[in-house]
Amino acid sequence: MPSLGARVFAIVGLGVGLLVAQPASGEGDSPSWRQFGGASRDFKVSSARLADAWPEGGPPLIWKRPLGDGFSGIVAEGGVLYTMVRGTSGDLIERETVIAIDAETGKTNWEHHYQAPLPEEMDAQWGPGPASTPLIVNGRLFAVGSTGRFHALDLEGGGVIWDHDLYTEFSMSRIGMTTNRGYSCSPIAYRDTVILPVGGAGQGIVAFNQKDGSVAWKNQDFELSPSSPILIEVDGQKQLVVFLGDVIAGLDPANGELYWRHPHPTNLELNILTPVWGEDQLLFVSSAYDSGSRVVKLRREGAETAVEELWFSKRMRVHFGTAIRLGDIVYGSSGDFGPAFLMSVDIKTGEVLSQQRGFSKAQLIHADGKFILVGEDGDLALATPSATGLDIVSQASIMKSRAWTAPTLLGDKLYVRDRQSILALDLAMHHPIETTAEENNQRQ
Repeated sequence: MPSLGARVFAIVGLGVGLLVAQPASGEGDSPSWRQFGGASRDFKVSSARLADAWPEGGPPLIWKRPLGDGFSGIVAEGGVLYTMVRGTSGDLIERETVIAIDAETGKTNWEHHYQAPLPEEMDAQWGPGPASTPLIVNGRLFAVGSTGRFHALDLEGGGVIWDHDLYTEFSMSRIGMTTNRGYSCSPIAYRDTVILPVGGAGQGIVAFNQKDGSVAWKNQDFELSPSSPILIEVDGQKQLVVFLGDVIAGLDPANGELYWRHPHPTNLELNILTPVWGEDQLLFVSSAYDSGSRVVKLRREGAETAVEELWFSKRMRVHFGTAIRLGDIVYGSSGDFGPAFLMSVDIKTGEVLSQQRGFSKAQLIHADGKFILVGEDGDLALATPSATGLDIVSQASIMKSRAWTAPTLLGDKLYVRDRQSILALDLAMHHPIETTAEENNQRQ
């Protein structure tokens, strides 16, 4: 797709999970990104300083390397990137790998391989995964593959601390009403536990002790979906929000007891978006599959949590990706299996504020007053919000394979991947707006 310069894209709110860059953890001033969506799981970065525009070929390329199949996101700590891949040929197709990569050079630090043959009932036509994003906590990396292999690894060398086979040990239910789409939920930490949706009677949600992998608690009867949980505070009370097969619900993260639930069905039990939470206690969710977007307001009334639905609309349907809220506006990429629209909606009323074709289904992050968009066709764009949606400032084609992974921003360095490669790009505001012919060829 050619560069659109400063052309305005009217946008409809993207159903997207949000990213936040985390502070360093004793490794100099190296920024961290320890979980799906960053520190607040909202895909917002507060500390970056980015260029106001890119050269025609895109931002300067730092490095690019082959990676492998999968949609797993990239987490980072102490100058090292971590993600998950599947082999693409021969016996490697039956194997998944957790990989650690030097953020400056792209070289491999370590790899942990394990056998993960796809079950016959798994529908891998859109890709075999892995799709879950690892979690970094206290020097450990927690990673779940598409077949439910769950590992706690030593962050420094990749040694196995403990592991589980979720499908075998928990008779884990499939994701999807008719076919198994493979596991894709990203784990979340609470106190000394790691929490995962597992699905099934009495084990809809399971918390594992970080130290030894033992089950701390399991609770609820929810059906599994691809969405990843978030932690919120409702009038000062910590709640774990889960977006599952046909429901959005809030739980006590200490034991899984139910605080509230509210229906949000789709015709395939596939709720994928990471919910978006605001300080005004409004919760936004969105789905494709003949569903739409919904906002509920939460408040505590004594020991109970009251749930008030403010609106539901089928105008915005976020299939996958991230949705980002700025003020009273939610931005996202809307569309089922037809055309995609960049959209923005009023969080309080559901009114569509802007809508525009011209960009494929996208993942968004927000930093330095700008949006970074990664389209599923491999296009990368820089945009600024306006009264009419998003103004696309710069755009370039940087990847050739399907790109469904949300990018990771560490300071002014952007890390992106598709089903073949991983790239590091320099988004610094001080960088000259020029690239060489060699850099442009390397992107391809």
